[in-house]
Amino acid sequence: MDAIKRDGQDPTRDAKGAAEDMQAARIVPMRLQKFLARAGTASRRGSENLMTAGRVRVNGVIVTELGSKVDPRIDIVEVDGKAVTLDDAPVTLALNKPAGYVTTMSDPQGRTCVAQLVPVADHPGLYPIGRLDRDTTGLLLFSTDGELGNAVLHPSHHVTKVYRATVEGGAVGSGAVRHLQEGVLLDDGMTAPADVSIKSRNGDLTVLLIAIHEGRKRQVRRMCKAVGHPVVALERISFGPIVLGSLPSGSWRELSASELSALYAAAGKPC
Repeated sequence: MDAIKRDGQDPTRDAKGAAEDMQAARIVPMRLQKFLARAGTASRRGSENLMTAGRVRVNGVIVTELGSKVDPRIDIVEVDGKAVTLDDAPVTLALNKPAGYVTTMSDPQGRTCVAQLVPVADHPGLYPIGRLDRDTTGLLLFSTDGELGNAVLHPSHHVTKVYRATVEGGAVGSGAVRHLQEGVLLDDGMTAPADVSIKSRNGDLTVLLIAIHEGRKRQVRRMCKAVGHPVVALERISFGPIVLGSLPSGSWRELSASELSALYAAAGKPC
């Protein structure tokens, strides 16, 4: 009671007012990169990159110092001239990645990258969830919610990715399929069991459906090569509950509410 009196507070205030005060205490002051991440602009690391790149202004002034703090109730925060608030919902979308694009938001070598295919001007914090190599096509997810991306990719959640792999050899046998299913020894260790089936055969080529939940670099290509059937073409057709469907190559769409709910559930996060 004495402490409350010293602070000049009314000991009879209602519970709602107390809760509001507690909430204000949690968010004021707030580190700028934490504010940006909580607003869904980018992950914490991505928000730091936006700041150091000079793309963030607070009350009209560019802020690059990572220790800077803001008061979300009164400060005006902008990224690339667009106002950001804690009421902004994260944006998550699906892209049908064409071949020839590297999975990065910028490339010092000047190669074409996936950032050219998604609306980064409207959502500066968009960042790909995982990667597809340059020649692999298909479903690539992006989000401004960095925590979602980290959770979806975490091995503990075993989020399944399904690939359509066209491989050399028109007579892929049951032995090779079983080898892929049970695990393949690669230079970075044994792969986890995979769900593998033969979809079709066409002359000297076979189309396999391969479902994995690991995320090693070029994993499907390395697995197929290890069993004697190098990949000719590779397309990711689903990522967890999200399916590529009929989305045209090079096009993107925002996820529906039901898709978002399912993706957050797969990541073990509340939506």
